[in-house]
Amino acid sequence: MVLLFTSLLFYAWGEVFYIGIMLVSIISNYIVGRLIFRSQNRINSYANPKFYLFVGVLINIWLLLSFKYANFITDNINEVLSIFGLPTIYLNPVHLPLGISFFTFQAISYIFDIYRKDVKVQKNIYNLALYISLFPQLIAGPIVRYNDVAKQITKRSHSLNLFASGLQRFILGLSKKILIANNLGEVADNIFALSLNDVTMPLAWIGILAYTLQIYFDFSGYSDMAIGLGRMFGFRFHENFNYPYISRTLREFWKRWHISLSSWFKDYVYIPLGGNRVSTIRVYLNLTTIFFLTGIWHGASWNFVVWGFFHGVFLTFEHAGFSRILERLWKPLQHLYLMLVIMVSWVFFRADSLTEATCYLFAMVDISNWFTSKFQYAQVLTYEFYYVFVIGLIFMLPLFPWLRLKLISFSENSLIRVLSLIFIPRFIILTLLLMLCLMSVASSTYNPFIYFRF
Repeated sequence: MVLLFTSLLFYAWGEVFYIGIMLVSIISNYIVGRLIFRSQNRINSYANPKFYLFVGVLINIWLLLSFKYANFITDNINEVLSIFGLPTIYLNPVHLPLGISFFTFQAISYIFDIYRKDVKVQKNIYNLALYISLFPQLIAGPIVRYNDVAKQITKRSHSLNLFASGLQRFILGLSKKILIANNLGEVADNIFALSLNDVTMPLAWIGILAYTLQIYFDFSGYSDMAIGLGRMFGFRFHENFNYPYISRTLREFWKRWHISLSSWFKDYVYIPLGGNRVSTIRVYLNLTTIFFLTGIWHGASWNFVVWGFFHGVFLTFEHAGFSRILERLWKPLQHLYLMLVIMVSWVFFRADSLTEATCYLFAMVDISNWFTSKFQYAQVLTYEFYYVFVIGLIFMLPLFPWLRLKLISFSENSLIRVLSLIFIPRFIILTLLLMLCLMSVASSTYNPFIYFRF
């Protein structure tokens, strides 16, 4: 009850009366879950459980359409109406409630898991409310499935070691966000804010490289904070990022990037559509559908739709046999292929419009616009950017797990070595990181929350 009350207070603190949307989601999914259970067990129910599942999904999608996509749909309808000279529809800007994409998908996973009989129906509405509103991952992910935490909601184990582990993970995530992502993001924002006539080829590449690292350390940093906070309260959430930029194919990338989202679409959309058990054409169609939905899930904009289709097309090529060609290439060339595809796609993800994205991509390949003066560099690059960029390149690689294993094996069976090589240095480093984060937050006004777009 304490976690539920504070989670709702946390959400209401930022969203005020829009907490009503979350309460509607909680109540409607609780009722739908009970109806699915009753129909499966024929308890005074005459409807098919599939019908109730359809109603439940429809309610959740309606919430998303009403608050996230209403203006986008209206604007596109007006474009068509204006072509035929018909009167357009006026709709005031609709507020986008924080985290609606995340808690809606979690609610859908709940009713799906009941329908599949993977979990028992939650008869206590307060427990279901805690699952949907739990604050650590409420507004920034990862997407936590009901199947993964159903038992933890009512029965969790707490320990000092688990709390300490969660605190350490939170500090690392906070450091990724504050010390790395924010510094890289400031440079990316400076370059993307330039007039497209002022974006030279070197600046265009610096901008997208900065954004490529920013979005990884921002997203993975928030996931680390959520996982850490969950541990502090006895919850164990699955990992959400696994060094995606070391991938050599796009298929591998999506097994490492935003794992909770890609696995959600795989289990709740791709497999129900037939997965790869259907004809080749249907497989390609399924992949394209999944990444169209992945794109539109991220935001109500054609940029995100193009971003999703872009990934879907390359995944289709890899599935059609291009991956076998990639396997024969020199490994650095495989990494280069992956990074080029990812960076081009991030342009659509970051730009405010398709026109801006297209012009930015042209600037990236416009060799005739190479010259960049020192003044132009000074306008967009910060002093911290140079060393933060190098740090970002280093820590996007799995060097930390490798170093940790080496230290553990070296210090085995020696308490002095364990203290001197692991515990004491770790305590000092984490303390310094936390102090640097607090100093940065106190002294800087730049602290973007890119999840506002989602």
